[in-house]
Amino acid sequence: MSSPTGSASVRSPSLVTALASLAAGVSAAHSADEALRAVTTAVVDLLDGADSADILVISGRTKQFRSYAATSALPREMDDLQEQVGEGPCLEAARGTTVVRADDLNTETRWPDFCSGATNVGVISMLSFKLYTAPNVLAALNVFGKAANAFADRDEEVGLMLATNAAVALQMANSREQFESALASRDIIGQAKGMIMERFRIDAVQAFNLLVKLSQDSNTPVAKLSGQLVELGPSDGEKQTGP
Repeated sequence: MSSPTGSASVRSPSLVTALASLAAGVSAAHSADEALRAVTTAVVDLLDGADSADILVISGRTKQFRSYAATSALPREMDDLQEQVGEGPCLEAARGTTVVRADDLNTETRWPDFCSGATNVGVISMLSFKLYTAPNVLAALNVFGKAANAFADRDEEVGLMLATNAAVALQMANSREQFESALASRDIIGQAKGMIMERFRIDAVQAFNLLVKLSQDSNTPVAKLSGQLVELGPSDGEKQTGP
């Protein structure tokens, strides 16, 4: 890795071309994983001080930590460490600070427990960028360097551009998950309707109306109620196939 003073200018034609190519690649990616991997690979290629990178996502009521598109095992290890100690630059960025930069974790005082663990495995410099994605989802693009002062101000500028691509890729992933969830819910509701039609000898409209009434009476979403019905399965009488 070259020194941070050799970081590419934001205006350089090669950088502009690389960012344009990345944006096109993210848009054309066949999967969210492919899009995110393109971003983290570009981070390591375009930031001179970067040894590895990943995208941390914290979601759900339990605030589950997930590392995506890590370019090595190191970022996952750092994410796990921050989850354990409850502090660190990735967490700080995910929770709201647009850019978090640490030039030397050996002398850094903001996250003492994290710094101790990070320096033990050779992480000395870090850059983290908040990703503006879906509501109730915390996310950050994280860059790890093994040298002190690995990143310059221009690296922050380039990193912000890369973070925009990462946010787009995550939004793609969220949209796909919602779509797949909607398809799964539709299938479950269809199965529940079929069971009700068979049991009560009624048509599809009547079966769905009955599902809606049961949902309202029990204050349970139709999809969840349908899943419960399907899990219970047909009654003993309906299971009989012979006389």
